[in-house]
Amino acid sequence: MRAIRNIMILAAALLGVAMIGTAGFHYLEHWSWFDGFYMVLLTLTTIGYQEVHPLSETGRYFNVAIIISGVGLLFMILGALGQALLEFEFNMVFGRRKMEREIGRLKGHYIICGAGRVARAAARQLEREPAQFVILEHDEAKAEQVRAETNWLVVHADATQESQLRAVQIDKAAGLVAATTTDATNTYIVLTARALNPTLKIIARASEEAAEKHMRTAGADQVISPYGFAGFRIAQAFLRPHVINFLEVALLRSSELGLELEELKIDPSSIYVGQDLRSSGIRHDLGITVLAIKREGQEMKYSPEADSLLCAGDHLIVMGEPSHLRELEVLAGAKK
Repeated sequence: MRAIRNIMILAAALLGVAMIGTAGFHYLEHWSWFDGFYMVLLTLTTIGYQEVHPLSETGRYFNVAIIISGVGLLFMILGALGQALLEFEFNMVFGRRKMEREIGRLKGHYIICGAGRVARAAARQLEREPAQFVILEHDEAKAEQVRAETNWLVVHADATQESQLRAVQIDKAAGLVAATTTDATNTYIVLTARALNPTLKIIARASEEAAEKHMRTAGADQVISPYGFAGFRIAQAFLRPHVINFLEVALLRSSELGLELEELKIDPSSIYVGQDLRSSGIRHDLGITVLAIKREGQEMKYSPEADSLLCAGDHLIVMGEPSHLRELEVLAGAKK
């Protein structure tokens, strides 16, 4: 903050004046160090007591210089402090209003409950898409820290409270992540969120295996254990290192592979509705491989045949070059 930096510079200058004044009275007037410091203190605070000892003419000239520089610096510091307070209040008020306006415009966004390591990792991935999201964190200090380090929407709020979830437009949200550090809190968040939005997709973080059952009963669509997932990744890195490396590169959209994995939804207005894979030209014209098709109410169909019919609402799991995938998004109606 610029005002704070100015205050520190001015304070350092004032300290320098006090040291010079103390030394000046000591050497010019032959006073003790304490008497010199006391005289400087009386001068800078403008208390108006009489001089510690009678001053010589040289000492009076020196004291005039201390008064002009020291008192001037003191008033400058007071002014800078006032400016800093005004800036702080201004930023607090207008920053809060700006955040409220941004939250009010949210639609199809994701709500992340918690600002721990798992929550921040999820936020970074959503930011890369980019996808709209808002973070709710009950710890005010942590919320302020994350807000200062990023440009994310971070709200100091208790995600277990219905009013707080309504404030971040849960009725318009596409999904919610319960990623606080305790399973009990995550379960309660899931329960509250499901009651407010029955169609919301909810993913919960579970530390203990026993908590998964309770979270699913409360309404979570998916429960993920960071420890279980980490253990799985470690084992697969030993057993199938090249598969893991391929998936990481594709999912993280690295330029190393030149390919990406993507999930697209066929819109009812898409030209692909009613066509089979062969006639759609997805493979032949765009060079994109359809790995699987997920239809509502049916099991995932892996490695679909060329005569597989495409219907509105189908989710395609595809792999291809980034530019071709963006083109497919437009043709599928997933991105307009």
